[in-house]
Amino acid sequence: QVQLVESGGGLVQPGGSLRLSCAASGRIGSIGTMGWYRQAPGKQRELVATITTGDITNYADSVKGRFTISRDNAKNTVYLQMNSLKPEDTATYYCKSEIKQFVATYNYWGQGTQVTVSS
Repeated sequence: QVQLVESGGGLVQPGGSLRLSCAASGRIGSIGTMGWYRQAPGKQRELVATITTGDITNYADSVKGRFTISRDNAKNTVYLQMNSLKPEDTATYYCKSEIKQFVATYNYWGQGTQVTVSS
């Protein structure tokens, strides 16, 4: 059993910042690529950012230069620093991790954390 627990969402004014965290726990052999996705009401879930075990990062064009993804392997945690937030960043943010258990690798998702950008 593996759990991903997100935290750090909330209400922020345009131009503000938030830092999301996602910690993995449970039967973990090793963790591969970790990432953040988001889903706004009435829209499909979309990729925000990913980070590999070698700290290679990838960002959606809409967040480049404003968001930074990082990870702490000792804590099995991935972070998303969000700066210069815009109303269009409002969504439920989900973390996803590739987790190896024994000989197989599975994708696990967190429960989501709400980010609302509004004045």
